[in-house]
Amino acid sequence: MQSQVKLPLPSSQNWKPETALSLSLSLSLCGFRMGRNETVPFLVLLLSLSLPWISLAYRPGDLVPMSKMGQYHSSRTVWHDMIGRHCPIYAVNREVLIPIPKPVGYTGADPYKISFQVGREKFLIPWLLVVNRKSSEVPMIDVHLRYSGSDLHGVTAKVVDMPHHYVEIHPDIKKQFWDPQQWPKHVLVRYTWEENSEIDVTSGFYVLFGSGLLMSFILSIYILQSSREKLARFVREAVAESSMPEGGVAKVE
Repeated sequence: MQSQVKLPLPSSQNWKPETALSLSLSLSLCGFRMGRNETVPFLVLLLSLSLPWISLAYRPGDLVPMSKMGQYHSSRTVWHDMIGRHCPIYAVNREVLIPIPKPVGYTGADPYKISFQVGREKFLIPWLLVVNRKSSEVPMIDVHLRYSGSDLHGVTAKVVDMPHHYVEIHPDIKKQFWDPQQWPKHVLVRYTWEENSEIDVTSGFYVLFGSGLLMSFILSIYILQSSREKLARFVREAVAESSMPEGGVAKVE
């Protein structure tokens, strides 16, 4: 009976290059116990598990998924995925109008708050007060996103007064927002991206060194599995030659 090795797999949102390399090296060590017929499927599995973190990478212009939740009084909604035209676009500054549905039991006497989760990493934006915030100005949500290369590093947001030139260009926004019978409300969201050019040399070296070590393990496994018979024959011949008497002929079985 073949023994089974069970390894805990981390969730995709916590999967990092270091985690992938550690798991791959563990699987490589397990591979020495496998037979020759299992080598190819094992290598395919190893390669597929070693780089899942690539799926979290973004490219400029990619849609960054986003979801929202509302709270009124002590009642909260569940997380709702936002449609594409309301979500941020990676490394692209833009502004969108998002609808705010009327909460259940709304009377207009209490504030209404919303919260967001941004990206596949699910960066959390805490509660933002958007309705009944004790201001005569129309609110606007200013979202600040930090990134470098293909990685989203963090998100912050705050509620500010909508600039007057926006209100002048779109006067209907102010009229509809203050109309108690007009639902859903529409709130302007401004996505601003900031690129961090800092290079993490230590992490880069770790990933590079780990990748080279991983490939060395894979090649070692493949060579040992495919050359086992040739190696055994070479050892037998070497032993036979070392024990051959002078002028005699040794028999190699």
